[in-house]
Amino acid sequence: MSNAKFFFLSLVFIFGMFILCTSCQPDEALDLTPEEELLPLGQYPGVDPALWSYFASFEAEAAARGLDIDLYLSNITGKIAEIEEEHVAGQCTFSSAAPNAVTIDKTFWDRSSVLFREFVVFHELGHCFLGRGHDEATNPDGTCNSIMRSGVEDCRDNYRTTTRAAYLDELFGRMAS
Repeated sequence: MSNAKFFFLSLVFIFGMFILCTSCQPDEALDLTPEEELLPLGQYPGVDPALWSYFASFEAEAAARGLDIDLYLSNITGKIAEIEEEHVAGQCTFSSAAPNAVTIDKTFWDRSSVLFREFVVFHELGHCFLGRGHDEATNPDGTCNSIMRSGVEDCRDNYRTTTRAAYLDELFGRMAS
């Protein structure tokens, strides 16, 4: 494990223990399955383990921008499965049977880079957690202004390591204002 990851997990643990020890809420019974009762940090019930690092990164990027996001408590589920609709890499469904369920297309997942996977997972969490709709705004150079673009307009994706911070500032900036 890298020193940075160990440091981050240590901080999350210390912060969690602080909150646990200082909360003044009465004890309430939680309806957790036995598997969920002892779920370690960085894991999310109802979410495919392949998505856990992206969910954790979403929380960390929000925290870096002053937002407190807890996907563990949000009841958002996530899976990697074939999506029948053509040219759809991910979906967020809002049905009563599966509220706030993220699905990432398996074919897309198997063929994509870590960065493009992040782009799609963050886009879907933008819908499911942040409540954001699509944003078709275009920069003067023809690139998409937002990670929340629909993909049906003419803007070009420009989500790269060099532009990532600006796209995430825009994604989370709407929540901070």
